[in-house]
Amino acid sequence: MNPFLTDYTTDENDKVLIKKALSGDKRALEKLLKKHQPYIYNIAWKMVQMPDDAQDITQEVMVKVITNLSKFRGESQFRTWLYRIVTNHFLQMKKQKRETLVNEGFGGFTERLDSIADVEMTILEQEEKASEIREMNLACMSGMLLCLTREQRLVYILGGLFNADHTLGAEILGISKGNFRVRLSRAKKDLFNFMNNQCGLVNKANPCRCHKKVTAVIEKKILDSKNLLFNKKEYATFQEHIAENPDNLSELMEEKYMQLHSQLPYKQEFSKKEFLDDFINDERVIALLNLN
Repeated sequence: MNPFLTDYTTDENDKVLIKKALSGDKRALEKLLKKHQPYIYNIAWKMVQMPDDAQDITQEVMVKVITNLSKFRGESQFRTWLYRIVTNHFLQMKKQKRETLVNEGFGGFTERLDSIADVEMTILEQEEKASEIREMNLACMSGMLLCLTREQRLVYILGGLFNADHTLGAEILGISKGNFRVRLSRAKKDLFNFMNNQCGLVNKANPCRCHKKVTAVIEKKILDSKNLLFNKKEYATFQEHIAENPDNLSELMEEKYMQLHSQLPYKQEFSKKEFLDDFINDERVIALLNLN
C-alpha cells in the first residue's frame, strides 16, 4: 500500500508492529522497515540522483526512525510521524555529490546541455542505442529535479510523483494546505518553464533531443552503456507504482512534462543482500531495541 495515497489504511497495522518491535520483536521491526523502505529510498534517490548516496541516506533515516520509535505516541498517523522524520532529514542533511555539482540552477543546466555536441543518428542507430537514449532521457529529467531548491524538490516528489494530496503533504511538512499547494505549483511551474523552453519532447520547436546527445556523452564517458543507473529492466516507474489508484493519474497525465517525470524509475524490489538485512542485524540496532 502506497503510504501517500488518500486511502492509506494500514496505519493500525503499523502501530501493532511498533508495539511488538519495542518489546524486542525483531521480525516486527524488520517488517515495519521493509514496508516503508522503498518509499524512503525512492524519495532519497530523487532528492540526490545517485543510487549509492540514496542508499546511505536511507540507512541514516532508518537509524533516526529506530532511535525515536519509542517517542511515537500514536497521536497522529504513523506515516505522518515517519515521513516528518524523513523530510526533515532530507532538508537538513549535508549537500550530496550531485547537489554540489548541479548547484547553478536551470540556467547553468541549460548551458551544460547546450555544450554537449549534437550528433545526428539514423532511425536504425536510434533503435540500436534505444537503451542509452532512454538512459539519457531519464538522467536529464533527474538532473532537472536537482535544479529545484531542496524544499521545492521534496514538495514535487511528494505531490508531483507520489501524488500526495495537499492535506497529507501539509501534515508531513508541517505547513498549511494552501502553502503546500503554492509550493507545489511553483515547483511545477519552474520545471514546465525550463522544459517548455529547452526540451524537444515537451515543445517540438526546441532542438534539444536525447538521441542527439547520446554519442557525445558516451564518448566523454559520462554515460556508461554497461552500467546504466536509471534504465534497468527491474525498475518500475512512478506511473506504474501510483497506478494502484487510477484516479490519481488524472491530473498527472494532463501535462506532458509531468507525464515524462512519471516515467522516472522507481525501485520497488530489494534483495536479501541489500543493506536492510545487514542493518536489522547490526549489533547497535539489536541493542537499541533489545531485539530477540
